[in-house]
Amino acid sequence: MSQPPSVAVVCLHTSPLAQPGTGDGGGMNVYVKELSTALARAGVECDVYTRATDPTQPATVSVEPGFRVHNVPAGPLAAVAKEDLPGLLPTFTAAVRERFIAQKPDIIHANYWLSGAVGHLLKHEFDVPLVTTFHTLARVKTASNDPEPEARAGAEESIIGCSDAVLASCSIEADQLVTLYDADRARIEEVPLGVDRAYFSPGSSAGARSAVGFPDVPTVLFVGRIQPLKGADLAVEAFARADHPTARLVIVGGPSGRHGIEEVDRVHDLVRARGLSRRVQFVDPQPHHLLSTYYRAADVVLVPSRSESFGLVALEAAACGTAVIASRVGGLQTIIDDNITGVLVDGRDPDIWADHLCRLLAHPSEAVLLGEAAALRSRRYAWSVTAGRLRRLFGDLRARESVLACV
Repeated sequence: MSQPPSVAVVCLHTSPLAQPGTGDGGGMNVYVKELSTALARAGVECDVYTRATDPTQPATVSVEPGFRVHNVPAGPLAAVAKEDLPGLLPTFTAAVRERFIAQKPDIIHANYWLSGAVGHLLKHEFDVPLVTTFHTLARVKTASNDPEPEARAGAEESIIGCSDAVLASCSIEADQLVTLYDADRARIEEVPLGVDRAYFSPGSSAGARSAVGFPDVPTVLFVGRIQPLKGADLAVEAFARADHPTARLVIVGGPSGRHGIEEVDRVHDLVRARGLSRRVQFVDPQPHHLLSTYYRAADVVLVPSRSESFGLVALEAAACGTAVIASRVGGLQTIIDDNITGVLVDGRDPDIWADHLCRLLAHPSEAVLLGEAAALRSRRYAWSVTAGRLRRLFGDLRARESVLACV
């Protein structure tokens, strides 16, 4: 058996060690941390390069054998708005280049377009295969009424043309890469995310509510960064119109993006305007593994995103045996079988969302059946399987001729 490859995981704009659910931390943090852990346990050396944001951060954090996070100085040792990070790309790239000179990796795995821009340059300088996971795509977000600069879309197109492999979380994302970016389908690898069933598995709803201090009443849950893309406002509006007399809505997450604080204020204002202040609870972002208790405490989880490349919240809630009502967009369509393992909703009409929510709250046995089927279906997703597929892909790429593209 050949020696497992070493992988430089580039994750410029957010660290896998950062708290998901606020700022720029979300599903990508979980993805990088869980996947790097699984790869390291499969024998693949993973060095993650992220931008340092605090003067107290150590230069390197050994997460576990074979998995290290390097905090690379580039710009101020403080949080920087994601929109301002392109200006720091040259400094960050130069610092990572020095690391590569000292120890050249076998593979570069870039996460998000900013990291892809770094990987694009270093791939050609060091003749190392580049694998890219975009997590979100500018042209998909723009089509979902969340416009992104065309400069970002152009950069993504260049990175796609340069990448030896582009990872898509599902067939829908693969199709988007082809139709919106003219990607070579032969270089797209469909590799779903995983779920850690040591944490995310069914359990007692009453016990979970007691653990997090919730009253034992019907509970609706929203988990995610509070930004327009994720639709916390739609969750509040649907809950208000469902008008269940004893139910409560819990929102777990924090502000995200340049206008995150304003969006949090807007959602709070909506709660007050609908007279829901006593029935809606806001909870700060939680450590990832503790989210399982919140999922088990809920009767229904709402995922009203405008777009989702995959939808990790929906998968983890499903793994906990909780019914999910989600937008019929992106990868959510591959996680949920409509009216079998959850409910998919077309469009953003709060009355339609409220109708589905009313039905599940009024008929809790139906929600239980959906949750049981979802937990069973979620067993096909495992980080160890994802890591196994990538280890094979990385090995194949080392043996192939690298893709050439204009730098």
